[in-house]
Amino acid sequence: MSVLATALPAALPATAIPANTGDGYVAAAYILFFVLLLVYVAIMALRLSRLERSVRELSGRPQEPRPGAEAERERERV
Repeated sequence: MSVLATALPAALPATAIPANTGDGYVAAAYILFFVLLLVYVAIMALRLSRLERSVRELSGRPQEPRPGAEAERERERV
């Protein structure tokens, strides 16, 4: 038991991952993800503003009567 207890701490530093290996790649991946997320949010904001503009334009227009709409209203009254 004492042999295992003394060998275990000596083996840990040998199997540890060296520091500063791939840190630049991890940072680049996070930056790329953040940039892509910002581009996605910007595209969605543009689409939403265009949709809101269309809804505002359509709500401001007077409604044109459809053909046969008068007959439907008469049926609803009865």
